[in-house]
This record gives sequence, C-alpha cells and structure tokens, in this order.
Amino acid sequence: MPEVIFNGPAGRLEGRLHPSKNRKAPIALILHPHPRFGGTMNNEIIYHLYYMFARRGFTVLRFNFRGVGRSQGQFDHGVGELSDAAAALDWVQTFHSEAPGVWIAGFSFGAWIGMQLLMRRPEVEGFISIAPPANLYDFSFLAPCPSSGLITHGGMDKVVPHKDVQALVDKLKTQKGIVIDQEIIPGANHFFKEETDQLINVCANYLDQRIGFDSSQLLDVTDSDDKSEDAIQL
Repeated sequence: MPEVIFNGPAGRLEGRLHPSKNRKAPIALILHPHPRFGGTMNNEIIYHLYYMFARRGFTVLRFNFRGVGRSQGQFDHGVGELSDAAAALDWVQTFHSEAPGVWIAGFSFGAWIGMQLLMRRPEVEGFISIAPPANLYDFSFLAPCPSSGLITHGGMDKVVPHKDVQALVDKLKTQKGIVIDQEIIPGANHFFKEETDQLINVCANYLDQRIGFDSSQLLDVTDSDDKSEDAIQL
C-alpha cells in the first residue's frame, strides 16, 4: 500500500493509504494507541483494521500521530493529536471528495481521539471504538454522540476496567437517534494479545451488518508491500 507524507498542524505526518478504485467509496480513518506506550500506525490491531476496511472497498488511511515514526512534532497529550486526525481526514477528502461518508476506527488512545473527531465532523456515519480508555480520559464531550457505532473491549482488561467502559456504554445508550453496539471479548486483556483474530471478526461482522456488505465479495487486497518493510508491529 502506498506510503504517504502529508502536512499536519505540527509538520509532516507519515501514513499508509489504500485508495479505492471507486470514486464514491466511503473513507475509513484508523487511529493508533498511545504514542508514549509504543503505539504506532503499525500496531497489529490497527494494521488488521486497515485491511478489514480495504477489503470492503473503502479508501483507508492510517497514520502516525505527531512525534511517532517519521511524523514531525511532539506528543501533545491529545490536543495536537486530535488536530492531526482532523488534518488527516481533510487531506484524504481533498482527493476523494465524492465519498458519501466516513468511518472512524480507533484503539485505546486512538478511540478517545476518534470519538472526539466524530463530534466535529457531521460526515462521520459510523465508528468502531476498541478499548476506549474511559477511566483515563474524559468522554463527557459525547453529549450527545452524533453517530451509531461499536464499542468493544476485553473481558480481562486491567488497564481499562470493564465497569468504566460499561458506564460509558450505558450513558450513550440512553441517547435517542443512535444505536450503540457493545461486544466484550472473553479472556482478552487490553492489548487483545491472544484474541486479535476474534476482535477483528467482531469488528468485521459489525461493519458488514451496518453497510449491508456480503463477506463473500471481499476484495483481494495484497499486503505484501506492508510486510516486506516490516510494517506490522506484533
């Protein structure tokens, strides 16, 4: 998949782009975990989410937040990273202007950033939030949440306890006009180390249901370029 460099608020940002052949395909933006704890766009879950959307015909972008990899700038405790995500979405929309909508998928810190971004962008029609750190960050900005989506987390997550994610889900489910789906992966920790395949299957099934996609029609999207450069971070 093409490696891309584009301008962000604090300098150049490094990413990977899968452009759909369909000009009217939706866009998916994938947001990685916390930069201070090794999170990059090559995190295993981010990598698999990227291809999950690509095989369903989306134009997909994953990128490194400021200060990660070859992205310029310094970690900004979420404020600058939200600006990075907005700039990334702006950039992909400049050449994919006919996209009918946008999906945002984020893992941990990336889930927090993603849910902030969807509050600012009315074109976001769905989200996938994996292990949102509801005990570490304030999610009160979701008042109300403008889009339906999936929240999934591990049943054995000791970084973000179940009760905190459940409180977030329960709050969102009281809102009218949206539907929040929740999936708990039994036995999974915060990093889904032994349950990544199950996690991606849950996300794929949800996405297929939402967009009415027949999984027998998956596109043959090669990931040889990614793997040849050791892009996947296990």
